[in-house]
Amino acid sequence: MPLSFLKRVVYIHLRRSAVVDITPTSHDMKKFATRIREDKHLLAIALLVFAAHVLTNWIAVYDYFRDEFYYIACTDHLDWGYVDHPPLSILILWINRILLGDSMLALRLPTAIASAVLVYLAGLLVRELGGEKRAQLLASISVAVAPIYLLVGDFYSMNAFEALFWTGAAFVLVRILKSGDQKLWIPFGIIAGLGVQNKHSMVFFCLAVVAGLLLTPYRRQFLSKWIWIGGAIAGVIVLPNLIWQATHSWATLEFMQRAQHLKNVPMSVTGFLSAQVLFQHPVAAPLWIGGIASLCAWKSLKPYRLFGFAYILLFIFYVLQRGKPYYLSPFYPIVLGAGAMAFEHYVLRTSRIWMFRTYGILLTASGLALSPLFLSLTPPELFISITRALGIEDVKMEQMESPKIPQVLADRFGWRELTRDVSTVFHSLTPEEQSKTAIFTQNYGEAGAIDFFGKQYGLPKTLCGHNSYWYWGPRGYAGEILIMVGGKKEDHEKGFDSVELAMVHMSEYAMPFESHLPIYICRRIKSPVEEIWPKVRFFI
Repeated sequence: MPLSFLKRVVYIHLRRSAVVDITPTSHDMKKFATRIREDKHLLAIALLVFAAHVLTNWIAVYDYFRDEFYYIACTDHLDWGYVDHPPLSILILWINRILLGDSMLALRLPTAIASAVLVYLAGLLVRELGGEKRAQLLASISVAVAPIYLLVGDFYSMNAFEALFWTGAAFVLVRILKSGDQKLWIPFGIIAGLGVQNKHSMVFFCLAVVAGLLLTPYRRQFLSKWIWIGGAIAGVIVLPNLIWQATHSWATLEFMQRAQHLKNVPMSVTGFLSAQVLFQHPVAAPLWIGGIASLCAWKSLKPYRLFGFAYILLFIFYVLQRGKPYYLSPFYPIVLGAGAMAFEHYVLRTSRIWMFRTYGILLTASGLALSPLFLSLTPPELFISITRALGIEDVKMEQMESPKIPQVLADRFGWRELTRDVSTVFHSLTPEEQSKTAIFTQNYGEAGAIDFFGKQYGLPKTLCGHNSYWYWGPRGYAGEILIMVGGKKEDHEKGFDSVELAMVHMSEYAMPFESHLPIYICRRIKSPVEEIWPKVRFFI
């Protein structure tokens, strides 16, 4: 769905006409072919990014990521909403699973495509801003080598599509401001609506854009009926998820509030800024910092000053709200593009093309050199050695014990072994006991992994109180025998007559709370399951 959506946006860009008339003619197709030839360098970079992700997942140094198991489980429960994300990414994955299956390569194909399209769109955005080919190329390279985009494109999640929606919305907004074509608020509204259905952070982007419009002479845009029509269209697209939220006690708001206070690590302005430098690649820092400054002060980018204001507002908002530093990452194709355009203007005005070429080579070379670290191509021990030698430290974003390797890699270890250990415990029971046994886990990662890998062992579907798993209920479990993954024996003894430690799961590189994980056999629940289930609800 995001690809067809962006295809529509690009086509609008090529036609430079009203969105209501998009039927292609032979002239339009020739024009499109010409544009493709002109964009061959941007497309080449995009294809290289796509190939890099496909190669990474084909080699598969690391296993499935924790959230991928949860997303797969969600596709078995299609709905208009989930506790911790909207439904669009789940729908995409559901279609992808039907067409391509569940292999790691197939599962991550949509995110590889999204990463490639983002690189191409970053170059197109610079063109709309007024940048020439050099600036377009530099912007695409900066997005292609940014560690954060390599990371989020390396596994399936809504985050891989997020930057695509933000950048697509910015692209259309630039077209509106350049051409004055108010009807383009319709595609903007469609992008915004689908963006919210992918991840609720799109709301913050839109609010920041609205604030930017109000802080500039473009506040007159609100006098046009088309901006309100676009907003109404976005509202209609988002409405099903709003209804779901209203009928589920605004579960996502509860999730966000608990994550903010109990999970996310508060960061200072300096710490938050340092994370931005690492996530976008240290060599790219002058580019995006210059881009923000140019958007706010450079005369040539004055028509787009609202983006500079929007970035600053989002930066302040996420720092104050204890947001994770990567929450701001979807905005960077915009400021990197502005920086590339300003840099291009400077070197042309001062006849210092060598500076542009040197910087481009340095950014490309350093990006390629570090890419194996962020594309999950480096085995754990080698990763640890390299990052220590380079002095690269993981950004601590959650209130938990740090693993040996970054969390985004640690969360890919131990799942097959955990499922095998649970299977060993399950099959230690008699066939009669197995028919009365359920499996309970402490979080959706454990539950999703056991559900995914457990099919080959004949394991029943897991029970879990974490996020959307809680809504899927106890699955008919009556309380005779429960295999409990994790937790403390003394806590389980409060709810069962008998609690026996059956095994301890070990995983060297997994998150610390997923290693040394006890597995218990609990018998004869003390209270009815219907009374206990509301108490296991855990949104974070």
